Amino acid sequence: MEEAQGQYYSSTPQESALSHDGGGRSQLNGQGNCGTGIIGLKKRGHGTRSWIKIGQDGSTQTVTLDKATIMRHCSLPSRDLRLLDPMFIYPSTILGREKAIVVNLEQIRCIITADEVILMNSLDGSVGQYRSELCNRLQKEKADGLPFEFRALEMALELTCTSLDAQVKELEMEIYPVLDELASSISTLNLERVRRFKGHLLALTQRVQKVRDEIEHLMDDDGDMAEMCLTEKRRSSDMYPLNDCLHILTSSSGKEISKSAPNSPERSISGIPMLPRAFSITGNSGKHGSSMGSSDNGERIQPLEMLLEAYFIVIDNTLNSLSSLKEYIDDTEDFINIKLGNIQNRLIQFELLLTAATLVAAVFAAVTAVFGMNFETTVFDYPSGFHWVLVVTGITCASLYFSFLFYFKYKKVLPG
Repeated sequence: MEEAQGQYYSSTPQESALSHDGGGRSQLNGQGNCGTGIIGLKKRGHGTRSWIKIGQDGSTQTVTLDKATIMRHCSLPSRDLRLLDPMFIYPSTILGREKAIVVNLEQIRCIITADEVILMNSLDGSVGQYRSELCNRLQKEKADGLPFEFRALEMALELTCTSLDAQVKELEMEIYPVLDELASSISTLNLERVRRFKGHLLALTQRVQKVRDEIEHLMDDDGDMAEMCLTEKRRSSDMYPLNDCLHILTSSSGKEISKSAPNSPERSISGIPMLPRAFSITGNSGKHGSSMGSSDNGERIQPLEMLLEAYFIVIDNTLNSLSSLKEYIDDTEDFINIKLGNIQNRLIQFELLLTAATLVAAVFAAVTAVFGMNFETTVFDYPSGFHWVLVVTGITCASLYFSFLFYFKYKKVLPG
């Protein structure tokens, strides 16, 4: 949905402010009018993409932003934006930054700030569901006690856990009948279906495990949870008095600034970058202080910790369902192996009986062959002499066969 190369468009003045000065915009337009090679480089490095902006009041708008604009507005490094690139498949990740939370949960890829959610625009149903559900919740539930960034993160976790749980239940409904059918009737078609379902189960388990590990990692690190308290950090930054900042400048330099003394050009020029630097020092000190643990650190992260714990229980139950399904598959495979082993043992027993019968028949055939030769013997002097030979040989062979059967049962080769 790119309207032009190297530009980004907005329907509100707030979006126009994201593009900073007009010089940068004219520079982008100038680059957009260059040759096709430069356009290709621009498209790969800073290509524009369609995003959905969701405000605190539940209002939404579709805008076109490039990577540089998002990086400046949200103070994000470029490597964080790679997690949101739909051209690549990254595992589920939740990152807390200075001014934003980068969320990559399944199909929901967004940047959450203290004021808005910048959602990757996509035709996927999860994106549309996240957009509608979050807008409805922001418009209806006004006083739930959670900051905006926590509510947006909660919606992403809720939809992700619900989607994964629904996929697990769907897989269970498909695979249980196939496993029962395979246990009763072993066939190549059923084995192929189970193999396909088992591959799907492995991939789904890895996705659920990654979401669970990510939530568990956030719960174990208070510093990461403190980084995600964007509203509290902004409130602390706004309440920080300017006099304390000037006091830090004075104490750090070891000199006291005189109010009556005129400012020299060098002092004014060098003093310009000192204020932002002091604010940066103050912000960094607050950041490290939150990581190390302050007096009110536990109170700030307690709502987020309770939120993560609730969805950790949900995703852990989903993972347990997958583990139970995998154990059921393993039990079915063990049962099939036992069944196949039993069939193989029966075939061996049948082959043993057939071999014994073949041996007895060979003995009977050898006797009849000997008496069928042209040699003189007194047996042929009697009309029924040869018949008696056959009867005696048959009885002897039958006795030999039953002797084999008794021996095999005695050795427990055959069932009793």
